[in-house]
Amino acid sequence: MGKPNVIIIYCDDLGYGDLGCFGSKTMKTPYLDQLAKEGVRFTNWYSNSPVCSPSRAALLTGKHPYKTGVSQILGGKRGTEGLPTSQITLAKRLKEEGYATGLFGKWHLGVTPENSPNAHGFDEFFGFLAGCVDYYSHIFYWQQANGVNPVHDLWHNEKEVWDNGSYLTEVITEKATQFIKEHAEDPFFLYVPYNAPHYPMHAPQHYLDRFPDLPPEQRIMAAMIAAVDDGVGEIVKTLRSIDKYEDSIIFFSSDNGPSTESRNYLDGTETPYFGGSAGQFRGHKGSLFDGGIREPAILSYPRVIPGGQVCDEVGMMMDIAPTLSAICGVDDHELQDMDGENILSMVTERAESPHQQAFWEYSGQLAVREGKWKLVKDGMLDFDRKVADSLHLSDMEADPGEQKNLVDQYPDLAARLERDLEAWSIEIGVL
Repeated sequence: MGKPNVIIIYCDDLGYGDLGCFGSKTMKTPYLDQLAKEGVRFTNWYSNSPVCSPSRAALLTGKHPYKTGVSQILGGKRGTEGLPTSQITLAKRLKEEGYATGLFGKWHLGVTPENSPNAHGFDEFFGFLAGCVDYYSHIFYWQQANGVNPVHDLWHNEKEVWDNGSYLTEVITEKATQFIKEHAEDPFFLYVPYNAPHYPMHAPQHYLDRFPDLPPEQRIMAAMIAAVDDGVGEIVKTLRSIDKYEDSIIFFSSDNGPSTESRNYLDGTETPYFGGSAGQFRGHKGSLFDGGIREPAILSYPRVIPGGQVCDEVGMMMDIAPTLSAICGVDDHELQDMDGENILSMVTERAESPHQQAFWEYSGQLAVREGKWKLVKDGMLDFDRKVADSLHLSDMEADPGEQKNLVDQYPDLAARLERDLEAWSIEIGVL
């Protein structure tokens, strides 16, 4: 058996409760639901950060975001520093193993040639470099409030390209499936980071028409997610057409939880945006409560991983790089600098999670999970709303929504976990 193809499909601001196979009653995601049936659905899968750039850095390097030099959201204007080239990405590792490598979609790990996708191991890149763009004009608007003119942000490798009027989610799918066909005889690594359902809230009418009875916020969110789901369907269909589906690894997830940020035509409203759903979990994007970091995740590799599984063990985004590297033949000694773990045995042998403790840091917040216990220090519910308690201890089995603070009931446990957080923070250089 030859080397497997590797495909990572990554969404932007997709909540745990935004897929049918993860409990949504409003979203229609038949292709992702089918992928979950044929693979593994993870119920305790975490991003390493509650925001875009650090999550992506952890995914591609296998390291805690802080160690990559990307621990906050990167700015959008050209000239912003990004992921240092000293960091070795999954693309670089697999390229050395003879893989063709392609990225189609959102990068958000640097906008200069020195830290572009091509500089980080991708043979072909088509997409945008900054944090978000208009889905039709592909223009980046963030800097307008500072008096900076909008920036067009669509590239093929280092060349700026224009495709005005084309819906970007569909363009990303088209480019991804074309890459698969072009490399049908080669082992390939395909990274498909869709920008949906990140704002601005744009979707063609034919997707909106699928959800005529939903209120506006949920309707536009459902339409954008449906476009991604169709894209997943096209990718799987293309793999089947070249008889590569059984020998291809597909990992699907999202960078962080749903956002409450103002969304394009809703700007100026006083209430947060709630089109996306974190399911039963507390918090949103920007929060170290589970609503900001627990993500829907699916792994499929029909030739090796038994399908129809639901895995409740804890996994993290930084586990993907070491796991896929090991499967694809990268020497173990090259993986020693990673913080992530190889979690293949979790889905082939029903092994326990290799994470006795999982740690997070973001914007003054800290969190640790150990078994069923989770401690959040100086937690926020999103970017703006701070929780009253400086320490919040939860029993994640009895209270997955982190509603009840158990610090007073278990003071010794809370104190010990706080010490562990401090020690970890010192170890990685946060404190």
